[in-house]
Amino acid sequence: MVTSSIPTEQDWQSPASLPAYDSLPHRHYDFNSIMSNAKSTAETGTDFYDRGLTTRKYALAGVACSSIVSCCCITAGTVVMSTCGISGGVWLAGNATAVPSYLQSEMLVLTLNLIITLCTESIGFIHSISLRSALASESRLSFNTNLRLMTAARGWRDPNGTLLNALMAVLLIISYGSATLAASLFSIIGFPFLILGIALFLQVAIALAGMRSVKTLTWSYSPFDVTAALVHHTQLTPSSFRCMRGVSESDRDIIGGPAKPSEVQPSAWHAHSSIRKVVVFLWGLVLACAGWAVLIVYKHNQDEPWKSWSLLPDSSYDLYYFLGVQAQFADIKAISVQTWILAFVNIAAVQGPLTIGLHCSELIANVIQNERQWRCATTRNGLRTVTNPLKAFLANPLGLFLFVLKHVLHWMFGLSFSFAPGGMTHGNKIVIVQYTAIMNVYQIMNLCIALCIFACVFTLLALRRPCGPQPATYGHLQTLANLVDEWSPVMWWGHKEDGIPYCHAGTSSHLLPDVEMDCVYAGSGVVSHSPNQGEAPVLEKPHHRTRHSCRLPHR
Repeated sequence: MVTSSIPTEQDWQSPASLPAYDSLPHRHYDFNSIMSNAKSTAETGTDFYDRGLTTRKYALAGVACSSIVSCCCITAGTVVMSTCGISGGVWLAGNATAVPSYLQSEMLVLTLNLIITLCTESIGFIHSISLRSALASESRLSFNTNLRLMTAARGWRDPNGTLLNALMAVLLIISYGSATLAASLFSIIGFPFLILGIALFLQVAIALAGMRSVKTLTWSYSPFDVTAALVHHTQLTPSSFRCMRGVSESDRDIIGGPAKPSEVQPSAWHAHSSIRKVVVFLWGLVLACAGWAVLIVYKHNQDEPWKSWSLLPDSSYDLYYFLGVQAQFADIKAISVQTWILAFVNIAAVQGPLTIGLHCSELIANVIQNERQWRCATTRNGLRTVTNPLKAFLANPLGLFLFVLKHVLHWMFGLSFSFAPGGMTHGNKIVIVQYTAIMNVYQIMNLCIALCIFACVFTLLALRRPCGPQPATYGHLQTLANLVDEWSPVMWWGHKEDGIPYCHAGTSSHLLPDVEMDCVYAGSGVVSHSPNQGEAPVLEKPHHRTRHSCRLPHR
């Protein structure tokens, strides 16, 4: 005979550890019915999820605009090269005598960086959706947000595979690197513009190929729509007895089980292993940039004293080296294809880590936003799972912060590591006979300070621990499937049912009371006690009594 008692978290046993009992006589409950009862609520209502057709229209419109921009760049580069040669360019000011200020020239580069950011973000959205669908079809999708260029589907020839993902990373670096060469001194240089257009066009082609290669269940970027879609299509199964277990427990504790609410939840740093790698990489960028500045101070070409700090270079303290040879004025082919390739390699080698670091930072921004959205379920207004994609983008302050910083930091890098063309002019045409690569120490220090502030903000966000008993998810799909047992366009999370010995917490279409901090929560179908050897577990439904019927006695 089993002595009746109120169990604690330690008394609970995993369903996997329970003995087989199908052949035992006089048992009225089948353990399979226990599991199906615990999952039945979570599987209802998932067919309402948003397919994201509006998001799909916006995404395809963005890719169409990116295609237009790429074609314009290819056309402009081809026309300039056909009239001025492979080393030629065109003055936007009309002629060489009407040279604008340095600030105006840099505003042109900043605008070009902004256009590149808009194009690559639109392409990246399509690519991330197709990669997410590919990982889901392979049952490898754990989080709603992934490192797009660092995660790949199986198969080298797959559009979402390792080979084309690596090519996408190289093309992204080339896109930003082209801005440094394509718009120098308020002029359009033909060859870099052609390379920029080709890089954007190839990214569009890879993204569209990836989109066509997989079946996309939902275009929504909301983790709730993705979870509901996977559950609805039986690609994700909610786990029982985990209505109070957050993402860290899902990863570290396979057994899990009933738990008491916690006043503080784990941080994204502890819940997502990739976030730790991103934070370490960001601080590596800061240290590398600081070391770069120290190297320039040590190896500088001039003995002039330090001048005032400035945002824009003034050639007061720099290190420079030449690409190409000093040519005679009659030689209009001084800059060859090999010299252009050398210039791109130089920029990619230095700018590549910055580009990859900013890309990886998207993971932190999106994971924090997913958790911020999930925690709205305990507010008075509740969690709205269906939102306009533009409104959702504008309501994400960290995402907007990162979007602005992307092209600004790339522009600051261009100030730190610039290529000054030297050549002949004829009217509004310019023929480049030499490139001078210049590294400006003040601007490198400015970039280092900006990166340090950037790394500090994202590190603090990654280490921040959410307060309150609501389990943290950070966009972890299995955890969301375990916690959400009733799907609706507007959801609230909280205490749903009293029971002896376990209570049930979950979601509802109406406002729910707060969970009891001294109760143990398991789910809507729970085992009443740990069975003795040879006995089957007995299912006991939650009792709808007083709010304190599941409260543990104080000791």
